[in-house]
Amino acid sequence: MSGNVTPRLMKRILILGGTTEARLLAGRLAERQDVTLSLAGRTENPVAQGVPVRTGGFGGAEGLAAYLRENSIELLIDATHPYAARISANAAQASRLSGVPAIALRRPPWKQAPGDRWTEVDSATEAASLLGASPRSVFLALGRQELTPFEATPQHAYLVRSVDPVEPPLGVPTATYILARGPFSEADDRALLEAHGIDAIVAKNSGGQATYSKIAAARALGIEVFLISRPPLPDIPSGASVAEVLRLSDHVLATEKRGV
Repeated sequence: MSGNVTPRLMKRILILGGTTEARLLAGRLAERQDVTLSLAGRTENPVAQGVPVRTGGFGGAEGLAAYLRENSIELLIDATHPYAARISANAAQASRLSGVPAIALRRPPWKQAPGDRWTEVDSATEAASLLGASPRSVFLALGRQELTPFEATPQHAYLVRSVDPVEPPLGVPTATYILARGPFSEADDRALLEAHGIDAIVAKNSGGQATYSKIAAARALGIEVFLISRPPLPDIPSGASVAEVLRLSDHVLATEKRGV
């Protein structure tokens, strides 16, 4: 043996995931790089990711920075949900602390179209207060952790669709729970809304196609939508699609290699 060390051609990338785009991005990058996908662990039975997965938190920005250094990560990609503001802030701070470059996959928000009846709100609490005093049938298209504010408005009948069971259930007299995982079709969501007599929807402006069906169905049926605005996110290089982030990651890694 000559004792020469073969250079490691594959770059180590950590993707902060939990979205469909993160899974697709990880699969594409894994064709040419050493990829680990990090999941927060909030979903009990996540879909198969196709790459090595790390589950659980890091212990804030400092813990994530330590992980990046200890595992020789060369690129950090934030592909979390657009409303995961704390994780995104920690990712940007960890990048600064560790010196590891960070980029993001930021899916564009939905844009209001003719026929949409949108009321933009800052929080689930504000949405609950705007539903009004008269009883309504409300579809809560939110995560399990964001349902509590609606216990303050128990006069409404709620429909909740989630990947995992809502435990404990909402402390309201009338709530129906459906377990389902997207993507959903507009036809299916229209049938769901009609079957339950829904006259209001509370949702996040998540963007993308996986859950847009409820927005399109609400437009067709003339249903009011209370749309929670996106939180501010760190200003780091980003792309709006898997393809854009693939190109951006290649550029960042090439730049790092040249020492530019």
